[in-house]
Amino acid sequence: MDTRLLELLVCPVTKGPLEYRREQQELFSHSARLAYPVRDGIPVLLETEARVLTDEELGL
Repeated sequence: MDTRLLELLVCPVTKGPLEYRREQQELFSHSARLAYPVRDGIPVLLETEARVLTDEELGL
């Protein structure tokens, strides 16, 4: 994922920053506790497509 694009993207729910996790091909929103998928290099920033993060994934 292009780092310049990542700097511009925000969580659509909280408007907070996103963290790219290459291994999972997901963008993590810690404040919303959601992980948005990245499919074929394209972020899918739809709340309905996101999965809920576990406490372990958030480091809690």
